[in-house]
Parts: sequence; C-alpha cells; structure tokens
Amino acid sequence: MDNGEDKRADLKRWLPTTKKEVELRGWDYLDVIIYSGDAYVDHPSFGAAVIGRVLEAEGLRVAIVPQPNWRDDLRDFRKLGRPRLFFGVTAGAMDSMVNHYTANKRLRSDDAYTPDNKAGMRPDYPTVVYTQILKRLFPDTPVVAGGIEASMRRFAHYDYWQDRFRESILPECGADILIYGMGEQPVREIARQLAAGKPVTELKGIRQTAVMEALPQTPGKDDIILAPYEECARSKKTEAENFRIIEEEGNRITPYTLWQGHGNRAVKVNPPYPPMSEEEIDASFDLPYTRMPHPKYKGKRIPAYDMIRFSVNLHRGCFGGCSFCAIAAHQGKQVVSRSERSILREVKAITEMPDFKGYISDLGGPSANMYKMHGKDMEICRRCRRASCLFPAVCRNLDCNHAPLTELYRKADSIKGVRKSFIGSGIRYDMLLHRNDDEKLNKAAREYTEEVICRHVSGRLKVAPEHTSPAVLKLMRKPDFSLFTEFNRIFDNINRREGLNQQLVPYFISSHPGCTAEDMAELAAITKKLHFHLEQVQDFTPTPMTLATEIFYTGINPYTGEKVYTARRKEEKLLQREFFFWYKPESAAVIRRELEKAGRRDLINALLGGGRREGGNGKGHKKR
Repeated sequence: MDNGEDKRADLKRWLPTTKKEVELRGWDYLDVIIYSGDAYVDHPSFGAAVIGRVLEAEGLRVAIVPQPNWRDDLRDFRKLGRPRLFFGVTAGAMDSMVNHYTANKRLRSDDAYTPDNKAGMRPDYPTVVYTQILKRLFPDTPVVAGGIEASMRRFAHYDYWQDRFRESILPECGADILIYGMGEQPVREIARQLAAGKPVTELKGIRQTAVMEALPQTPGKDDIILAPYEECARSKKTEAENFRIIEEEGNRITPYTLWQGHGNRAVKVNPPYPPMSEEEIDASFDLPYTRMPHPKYKGKRIPAYDMIRFSVNLHRGCFGGCSFCAIAAHQGKQVVSRSERSILREVKAITEMPDFKGYISDLGGPSANMYKMHGKDMEICRRCRRASCLFPAVCRNLDCNHAPLTELYRKADSIKGVRKSFIGSGIRYDMLLHRNDDEKLNKAAREYTEEVICRHVSGRLKVAPEHTSPAVLKLMRKPDFSLFTEFNRIFDNINRREGLNQQLVPYFISSHPGCTAEDMAELAAITKKLHFHLEQVQDFTPTPMTLATEIFYTGINPYTGEKVYTARRKEEKLLQREFFFWYKPESAAVIRRELEKAGRRDLINALLGGGRREGGNGKGHKKR
C-alpha cells in the first residue's frame, strides 16, 4: 500500500467523524450518530467511545461528531444527515457547568477534554443545546440523551451556577429518551427495539431510562409518585423529602419506578438494570478501542487523555456513599469488577503502545481498593437502602477482602515491559484499618497496605480525610479523623523502615454544609501540628443529586429534618478556603482578623503564633 492507502486504512480503526470517513468505509447510511461535548478519544474511559463501540458490536454503523459548532450555520449538525435509528447526545465526561466554572463561579480558561486545553468549545448545558438543535433540524428522528450531565439532572434539581431550582433536563432538552448511569445495556436495548421497527413513542419501559409520560391515574405497586417539580420549587422542605426518597431508592438493587410531575406530564424514571456481571463488564472493556485520540488531533494535546493513557480501570461503582460525591448516583453503589484476564490483557496492550516507558500510572477505579468487594449475603444487599457500606461503620455484611487486589498488582507487575505500576486513585484507609471478625481479612488488609506503600506509590499517595471536625465528617459520611492519624503513622513507619522518601497527600474540602470558619481554623491547626502544608484542597461545589447539594440548597438535612448552617455567600466560601494557606503571609492577616472577631486566641496562637511557620521536606515535616 502507498502512504495514502496506509492513512485511509489507519483512519478506519476509529469510528468515523466526517462524511469523508463515512465514505471511506463504503457506507451509504448511518444507523446512529453521536454528538459529544468532548473530543473523540477512542478509549474505555470516554463515554461516547464506549457507547459507539457497544453499538458497533451490535452490527450498527455508528459515527461520532465531537464538539460540534453550535454558533454558526449548524453545518456540523447537518453534515452526516439523518441516522436510520437515532441521534445520541452527551455533554461529555463532566457536567458542563463543572467543566466551565470554578466553585466561585469564575469562568475557567481551559478544558481538559478539548485539544490543547482550549476553552469555549462547548456551550453551557450541551445536552440541552445539541438536542434542541437536532430536534429543530430533524424533528422526526429520535434523540437519546445520556452521559453524566443528563444522568444527574434527570429529576428536578438545584442548579448552583444559576442559583435556581430547575426542572428535569428531559422536558427542557426535548429528547425522546434519557439514559442514566452507565449506558451500555439501555442503549443496546433501545437500538434493538428501534431496529425491530418499534416507534420511539412506545419505548416507555426500558430499564435505566427516563421518558415523558402521563402520570398514572392509579399507581401500580411498583410505582412511587414523587412531589411534582412545581411543589418542590415552592417548598424546600418538600424538595428535601423528595431527595431522600430518590437517594434511598437509588441505593437499592431492585428499586421502584419513580414518577415526578412536570406540568400536565411526568418524568418517568424506570428502575436500573441489575449490576453488570463480570462477563458483561469485560465485554465492554474488551471492545476494539485504539486507546488513542482520533488522528484529526495529531500534534495536539488532550490533557484528560494524558492523565489516563497508561492507566487501567479495574471496576465501576462505589459503596463509600460520601455525601458530596455523585459517583454512586451515576455508576451505582454496587461495585462491578472486571476479571483478571480482561485487566491483564489491557495492561499487555498498554505495554505495546509506542510511547510506553514501562510505568502504569494507575491500577484503580472510583476508589482504588474496592476491587472484587461485595456483600457476603446479596439478599441483605437487595433490601438495603443505606447510602454507604462504610459509614457510620463498615457493614458486617461487606466482604472487604484485599487479597485479590494485591494478587492482581503482582501479576500486572510481572508482565513483560512493565517496570512498575502505581496507584493514582484515592485509597479508602478506613477499610484497611477496619478490624474484621475473620483474621484472614485483617491479614490481607495489612499485606495490601505494605504492598501499596512499598511498591506502588509514585512519590505521593492520595487519601481523602476531607475534614477534621466530627460534626462535618458526619454530614460528609466520612470516618473520624483519628483513622487518618493512624494511617499516617503506619505510612511513616513503613517509609522509615524501607528507607523510602514518599509523601502522603490528604485531600480536604472547605465550606461543606455544616462547616464554619472556626471548623476550618481547627482543621488548619490540626494539620499544621501533623506537619502538613495543604495543597490538594477544594472549595465545595454543589452538583446535582448529591446529599451535600440538597443541604446547601434547602438548608435542611433530608434524613433528620434539622436545619444545617452552610457557607453560601462567595465571601464566606473564600474565607473558609484561606485557612488552608495559613503559612502564606497574605492569608495570615485575614485569618488573624477573623479569629480575633471570634475570640479564638488559642487558634491564632496555634496557627500564627511563634515558632517556624514553614515546614521543610526533611524528617518530621511534610510540606504539601
């Protein structure tokens, strides 16, 4: 083959993105066209690629239009014409408003999911903008919305960036069907039924989808009728009560169908599919991804891809239930793990990449150490509504055996071409320190701790205590800070014994519901005493469908009905963040003034008084 033929053959390894690429395959029509707010990276960490490959495996002709221009004559939305089955729409791997704005609502100047980190390549709320354009241009063609933005906004919700209560994104965008959660199973079923000739208006009962329908006159035994959007918009107490039902049902393996009225119609949210089997999740990860950005981006850098190009995702889902986190609401509370075979096959594929230098950046997941973990008695799990299997204490029904993960790390490291694998995901140290009734599980946890600290830390190990205040940690559904102190001691002891110069990097959040300025001052004083200079910190950002966001908006704990103080004003949020940086002169003046007003001379002395203000990198100091 000449150079031109080589390039054409190489292009066919990716799903087509242009008319020319469609013609290159000899296709005269497309079954599905996916519009995405992200650049097209053909990798199992990017949702549009996953859905595209799943549909391709069904024998369908699929194209992806990444980051279409919505400002011009809409040629990007016309260029591939009308698909035979449906349009797919996703905002991308992040909610667009988190992608666009900081916690203080400042416009970001970059976008990690865009070539060369360029901002402004997607609109606010692409799910709404793209869908409305497609419905205007092709009114008779079904549109299926999915991705995290659609998933987390499927019910009426508070929008932090507009500071208002919004209706479900489904009636707003006008899609025919909304897929929530991980979309492989529902999108496959939608495609099959449409291909069989069923009208989209009849696809009302597919699991893990939401549709618009008339509210049932007589609810069935498996129906739950939520308070309608209009009532929730008028009453924060009603909205808080609604949220509790939504979250508790989302935690169950076999939940009901939820209905929420919007005007004279209702959003009907069908129950999810059961958790994927090992074979099903393997089938998704084993699809023929190139693992690379589309060649159209040659010479350009996509930061989100750089972060994961040499990493491997071991599992989905999280049973941690942190109140500020949306992972469980999107991926599910039940952890679904890949087989060793599938994971090691992916590691081997990475070693064959031309620019691989021998280092796997992460063998992880939403939480690094939940691989292969599940309930001992799944019948108990089926009835359970708890948001967290770890809070207020580790569930006695949880099989938290770390042995399979330790063994997996060792097998990955034994593959030819792998010099070392690192753990870049956050570790749940509360599971490592938990004392099980079965001594074999305690031994496995100790061995895992040694394995990670001695062999899998790339200089820094990430953990997330999030706060030091017991009251705030309770609202966060996080363990007592004493467990972090204990893990920090173990980490230091192992490093000293092995002669390693590694750092523990704790993550903390400011202005979380329930947190006061004095709580932040105490956090700063405690972490200073432990010789941490904090860098991995963030200001709480309210995102749809999390407990913390509900408390932020309503001022009410949905589970107790109690009022909860929250720093809502920009000035309050910025002040709380200042306490992280007590060692900076510009922050010290602000901190002193606030603590003097509060009469907390003890905290002024602890943070700013006497002695060295800067910690070194030597023994006994951890500058973060």
